[in-house]
Amino acid sequence: MKKVNCFQCKHFHTTWNPKFPRACKAYGFKTKEMPSQLVLKTTGTECMQFEPKQPQRNKKQSQQTSRFDFRL
Repeated sequence: MKKVNCFQCKHFHTTWNPKFPRACKAYGFKTKEMPSQLVLKTTGTECMQFEPKQPQRNKKQSQQTSRFDFRL
């Protein structure tokens, strides 16, 4: 079995709560440890909700002109 990396999952997010800094949107819980480790510990199976994040598209650095007129 391949170990699930929550940092590469689209359901993983961090919280502002220092006691529970990591969370899983798919399962709807917050935890101190990695969510995939908690799922493995409680269910005995690997996380079934893992979905890789979509690669961020490079925003094209277009040559748009600014709407501000900086001429003096």
